Amino acid sequence: MADLSSAEREFPFKRTQPWNPPPEYREGHETPGLLPVRMWNGTPAWLATRMKDVRQILAGHEFSAQPARPGYPLISASLGSLLVNEEPTLVSMDGADHIRYRRMLAPLFTLNRINRLRPRIEQIVNDLVDQLLAQGPPIDFYEDFTLVIPSLVISELLGVPYEDHAFFQKAARDRMDLSSGPQVPIEAGIRVAGYLTQLIERRTREGVDEDDDLLARLIKDQIIPGKLTVAEAAAMVRLLLIAGHETTANAMAYGMLLLLASPEQMSELRADPGLIPTAVEEILRFTTVGHVNSTRVAVTDVDVDAQHVQPGEGVLAMVAGANRDPSVFTNPDRFDVRRTPNEHVAFAYGIHSCIGQPLARLELNVFFEIVPERIPSLRLSVPLETLTYREDQRAYGPAHMPVTW
Repeated sequence: MADLSSAEREFPFKRTQPWNPPPEYREGHETPGLLPVRMWNGTPAWLATRMKDVRQILAGHEFSAQPARPGYPLISASLGSLLVNEEPTLVSMDGADHIRYRRMLAPLFTLNRINRLRPRIEQIVNDLVDQLLAQGPPIDFYEDFTLVIPSLVISELLGVPYEDHAFFQKAARDRMDLSSGPQVPIEAGIRVAGYLTQLIERRTREGVDEDDDLLARLIKDQIIPGKLTVAEAAAMVRLLLIAGHETTANAMAYGMLLLLASPEQMSELRADPGLIPTAVEEILRFTTVGHVNSTRVAVTDVDVDAQHVQPGEGVLAMVAGANRDPSVFTNPDRFDVRRTPNEHVAFAYGIHSCIGQPLARLELNVFFEIVPERIPSLRLSVPLETLTYREDQRAYGPAHMPVTW
């Protein structure tokens, strides 16, 4: 087995083409144990890309999600600065702290509660299609369409004014940019924290109705009784607000791009709309837009696929690699809207699996039910090979997607 002293290759790796994860992930599938890699600051870490290893790491109490722990593998200087310095959220907590926060949010994201949003999400998508058809092409499918939908949905769900969406989208990109300087994400976080703190304080003074929105529920059930400080609530809402639109928007755009590039798959979907839920799961698996998430650090001695990991050693549990594991998925690099079973980990795994996944799944299902039917002639207005992708962002997808119809 390898040891961390042999780590030479620098992570994150580059994709050789946009559809698939870096080729080093396939090496991870085929090589016993874990692969030693080196982060931007020279810190060594273990890379896991097999499904069984990724699940073990993400579900095990032997690993911590706290970025401040020594040895935690920080993806970049900007991300490290952000994670270490800002108010923590449940995604970077362990044990009792994580359970406390998750229990506060879980009742607000139950499947039944989220499914009641379907009529409103359908209205949002249909209204936006009406606007685009009236406006006419060309448009940037990402900026002008897919980014708008989850931004509206999450703003209404949380109780944050949508008219401020440009501010949040800019802040989200600054916070998710892996290549910016260390101060950029911190300053973006400070701006968002200040905005949300003022909003929470104002709505607390004005009084809230329990059923108004998620922010009202937090104020009534958690802040007023003293279970949650305003700063903690602002951090929680920041996480939901920013994560709630960038990742889903990328999955929508990337998923539509896959269908446009796979006309036979699009034809199958149009011929049998009952395939849409299966197609959405395949889009989630194939794109895995959260392509560099799920980093951990060992807190005790543990073996992962016979690779001994010591306390303080960082581990990169790459869900994008797990979702292409040939021992789990037949022809893993083939996009197949009929793929079943499809037990992917696009929303991570274990106690830190994405709490908003019912909402993301609903938005994606509604989107792919409506858009291919209402805009059947939708197509790229530039050659596919000229598109660029968000390599330097934590959420992967086409940077711009010019389309016509």
